Amino acid sequence: MVTSLLVVIVVLALLFDYTNGFHDAANSIATIVSTKVLTPFQAVLMAAVFNFAAYFFIKDHKVANTVSKIVLEHYVTLHVILAGLVAAITWNLFTWWFGIPSSSSHTLIGGFAGAGMTNALYMGANALQAVEMQYVLKIIAYIVLAPFIGLIIAYIVTILILHLCKAARPATAERWFKRMQLVSSAALSFAHGGNDAQKVMGILYVSLIASKVIKPGTAMPEWIPLACYSAIAAGTMSGGWKIVKTMGSKITKVTPLEGVSAETAGAITLFITERFGIPVSTTHTITGSIIGVGLTKRVSAVRWGVTINLVWAWIITIPISALIAAGVFALLHFFA
Repeated sequence: MVTSLLVVIVVLALLFDYTNGFHDAANSIATIVSTKVLTPFQAVLMAAVFNFAAYFFIKDHKVANTVSKIVLEHYVTLHVILAGLVAAITWNLFTWWFGIPSSSSHTLIGGFAGAGMTNALYMGANALQAVEMQYVLKIIAYIVLAPFIGLIIAYIVTILILHLCKAARPATAERWFKRMQLVSSAALSFAHGGNDAQKVMGILYVSLIASKVIKPGTAMPEWIPLACYSAIAAGTMSGGWKIVKTMGSKITKVTPLEGVSAETAGAITLFITERFGIPVSTTHTITGSIIGVGLTKRVSAVRWGVTINLVWAWIITIPISALIAAGVFALLHFFA
C-alpha cells in the first residue's frame, strides 16, 4: 500500500543518493582535477555522465540485494528505514561540510542496521538478532580489505607503467598519461555509479516490501534503478570541492601518471567487488589506491597524518550512523 510515509522515504532515499553523488564526486575526479587534465566543471560533467551510464550496463543488482538483506525482514518497518536514511543523510552532510571523505555506503548501512537493531530491542529481542551477520561481517572486513586491495593494485600498476615507459621522453609520456587519465577517470566514475547507486536501490526495494506494495522475491521495479542512477549523477554534478581538495592533494602529490594508476586500481577493485555483491566504499578504495601510488616513490611521500585522520573517520562512520539512527528511531517510536 502506497502511503505518505513511503513517499517520504522514497524522496529521502533519492536525496541521500544525491548527497552520495556530491559527497563522493571527489573519488573519481580529485586526481584529474589536481593534475589539471580537466577543469572542475568538465570533470564533474564527465563523472556524472559515466555515473549514469552504468544504468544501461549493470543489470545484475547483487550489491542492492546484499544491502536489502542486512536487516532481517521481521525487523524491517518503514520507521526503521526512515531512521536509517535520516542518520545517513545527517552524517553525509556533516562530513561533507568539514571536508571529510567518509563512506556514504557505510553510513547508509550503519544507519539501516542501527535502526533495525533498535527495533529488535523494542520488540523484546536481542539487537544482534535483527541483522544478517554474514553480510555485516563481510562489509566490516572490506573496510580494511578494499583500500588495501586498491593500494596493492595501484602499486603494481604504477611499477608496470614506469617500467614500460622508462625509455619514453618525459614530455611525450606526460601528454599520453593525461589522455589516459580521461579513460581511467571515466572508468572509475562508471564503477562508482554501478556500485554506489545500488545501495539505495536495495533500501527502496525493501521499503516496497515493508509497505506491502510488492511481495518478497518480486523483481525490482525498473523505476528504482533509473531514479537512483539519475539522483547520484545529479549529485555528482554538484561537486564537493572540499573533499576534492583532500583527496587530490592532501594525501600525496599526484601526477597524471599516478592519477592513471590510482583511478585504474580503484575501478578494478570496484568492478571486482560489485561482481561479488560486496557493498564497499568507493572513498576507501580510491584513498588506498592514492596511497599505493605514493608508496612507489617513498614511504614519506604519503602524508600519514592526513591518512590516519581519514582512517579514524572510516572507523567511526558505521557506529556513529547506527547511534544516530537509534536515536531517530526512538523518537519516531515515541511519537508514533
